[in-house]
Amino acid sequence: MEDDYVEVRKSWWERNWKWFVPTGCVSILLIFVVFIASIFFGVTSMMTNSDAYKGAMTEAQKNKLVIEKLGTPIEDDGMTSGNISTNNDSGNCNLQIPIKGPKGKATLFVVAEKKGTWKYSEMTVFVKATKEEIDLLKK
Repeated sequence: MEDDYVEVRKSWWERNWKWFVPTGCVSILLIFVVFIASIFFGVTSMMTNSDAYKGAMTEAQKNKLVIEKLGTPIEDDGMTSGNISTNNDSGNCNLQIPIKGPKGKATLFVVAEKKGTWKYSEMTVFVKATKEEIDLLKK
């Protein structure tokens, strides 16, 4: 009697699980990282596109004392932190904006309330090198 050799073909899972499981785990992790990054950059861009942010940056860029301490051009230097909340024509913000110029770095602190337009209660530049505070609301 002759031995009949029957080849049993393994299922797709049995043949491929060794590469499928790690690839699936890495894919899920990557999707999670992209999701968190998109939320982070969405919130950051919402702050930097706000009228309060733009108004404060304009004031810092044209202030003679800030220009003297930091030089020109004055631009943002990294991630803006704080919070901003708007609802139609009202809202409030509390921002810390890192700024820099050719001569140094500083932080622009902004506190404002919106009732139609933004009304600033604080807009100061803290120069890191000299520990000097420049009030942009004083004329």
